[in-house]
Amino acid sequence: MAPDSPFLVEIDKLSFGYGDRLILDGLDMRFPRGKVVAVMGGSGSGKTTILRLIGGQLRPRAGTLTVAGEEVARLGTRELYRLRRKMGMLFQHGALFTDLSVFENVAFPLREHADLPEELLRDLVLLKLNAVGLRNAAQLMPAEISGGMARRVAVARAIALDPQLIMYDEPFAGLDPISMGATARLIRHLNDALGSTSILVSHDVDESFTIADYVYFLSAGRIVAHGTPEQMRASADPFVQQFVQGNADGPVPFHYPGPSLAADLGLERRP
Repeated sequence: MAPDSPFLVEIDKLSFGYGDRLILDGLDMRFPRGKVVAVMGGSGSGKTTILRLIGGQLRPRAGTLTVAGEEVARLGTRELYRLRRKMGMLFQHGALFTDLSVFENVAFPLREHADLPEELLRDLVLLKLNAVGLRNAAQLMPAEISGGMARRVAVARAIALDPQLIMYDEPFAGLDPISMGATARLIRHLNDALGSTSILVSHDVDESFTIADYVYFLSAGRIVAHGTPEQMRASADPFVQQFVQGNADGPVPFHYPGPSLAADLGLERRP
C-alpha cells in the first residue's frame, strides 16, 4: 500500500483458523481514511477476529493485512507496539480498570506511551473526557457510573493518543436506546473531528447504518455482501434481508451445524 493510499487498512485474500477450523476464508476488505466502516454479521462470523488480526494479536494463515502501509504479520514486537500507538480500541462492555478512577482510566495509555508532564497529562485527560461529556465525572470510580457512561469513558480512553484508527467492538451492546443513540453520534462526531478511520463491529443495524459510510456483511467467515447502508437496505440478497429484517428463517440457520436432534437421540428412520 502506497503512503498516499486512500485506504488506511487493506486486507487481501486473508484466511485465519484454529487447527482444522477455518474462521475467515479469503477476505478482501478496504477501510478508507476518514470514514466509518461497519463490519456486521451473526455471532461467530469472525467479526472480532478481524479486529484482533488488525491489532496483531493474531496472525493470518494466508493473505496480507496492511495498516498505514505496514504489513502487520511481518512486524517484530517493537514495530508492532509502535504501530499500535496509532490505534485505539473500544473493547466489548468497555473493559475499564475497576480499581482506577475515570480520570486514571483515560490517563492510562498516556502514562504508558507518552512521557508527559503531569500538568499537561491532566489537561489532555480532561479534554478527552469533555469530548464525551464526562469531564465532571473524572474522580468517580467505574462502579459509581452507569453502563452508558462507562462506555463513554472507554471511548475517551480509546482516543487518548489521537489514533489514526479506532476500532469499536460491539459498542452498543447492553445499552438503553438513549445511550445507544448518544454513543452512535459520539462515534461519528469523534471520527470526523479527529480525521480518524473507524471500524465498527456491531449487530445493531439501525445505529450502525445511521453513522456508517460503508458496510461489510460476514457469514461463516466470508463476505456475503458489501456497500453503502442505502445499498444494503435496498439489497435483495437473502442474507442481507434476513439480517436487516431480523428474520428467524433464512440462509443463516439457528442451529449450529451438525447431526440432527433425531440422529443424536437415535430416532432417525433407517432406509
